[in-house]
Amino acid sequence: MIPVATRKKMNLFPYLLIFPAFVLILLFKAYPILSTLIEGFRNRGSWTFSVYQRVFVDPSFWNALWITIKINLVMIPFQVFLAFFMALLVNVMVRGVGVFRTIYYLPVTISLTVATILWNMMFNPNSGIINSLLGLVHIPPQGFLISTSQALWSIVVIASWKGIGYWMMFLLAGLKNIDSAIYESARIDGANWLVTVTRITVPMIKKVVLFVLVANTTANVLLFVPMQMITMGGPEGSTNVLMYEAYKSAFRFADRPRSAVMVTVLLLIIVIVCVVQFRLLNEKDDRALGGN
Repeated sequence: MIPVATRKKMNLFPYLLIFPAFVLILLFKAYPILSTLIEGFRNRGSWTFSVYQRVFVDPSFWNALWITIKINLVMIPFQVFLAFFMALLVNVMVRGVGVFRTIYYLPVTISLTVATILWNMMFNPNSGIINSLLGLVHIPPQGFLISTSQALWSIVVIASWKGIGYWMMFLLAGLKNIDSAIYESARIDGANWLVTVTRITVPMIKKVVLFVLVANTTANVLLFVPMQMITMGGPEGSTNVLMYEAYKSAFRFADRPRSAVMVTVLLLIIVIVCVVQFRLLNEKDDRALGGN
């Protein structure tokens, strides 16, 4: 029989192992978030709501918020759908499939900065390869990143090219955990490919899909590298997302309280989206248990 003192030491050992990670999380995650929340209520050394009032009557804030919502309403489902489709394509046991997995994942290994530079050269309206290819089929040159109607969607292409392979790997891992016998039973029952995907595959990896949705939302809401490097919020404010507006406030105009308010709004958006997604999943799980 193990003495009480020995049992207490054994119980503390796991906590000692995670303590360094806990300290790092406090320093580099919790403390910056807390300081940002506090800074939004501080102005010239006093506590006040004046910064929030100033931001909420600023048209540039509402324009940046609308652009952020608009780009994410398109980008998040677009990336998750394509990542799922690509995961289905490479979830087969055929010769050479590993090569395709590598090709699809290769953009993930490139930093977003490098990817932005590469796509900026390809989107160049005068010497870019994309306009050269469009010219072969008699399509006139496009403005892409210098066009008010195309710049935002060009950034969607850049971010999606960089990120889809990353989310594909999570979904592929979920697909690998599905027992092949389930698919065999479905084929015997006469289920076609579409029925198999919608009735078997998607329900069985819904937890993985939820994780991808939450993580993808967090990453895309905070996206601003292409805006900071290429468009600088333009042309005519068409790519001025809220994260870039917060960046400008803090580092270009030295207005840290205004930046803190915008970051707080972004944090609130992320929390709301994550809570809604988790609630939807829990409701589906509760219905499934109730049905059983």
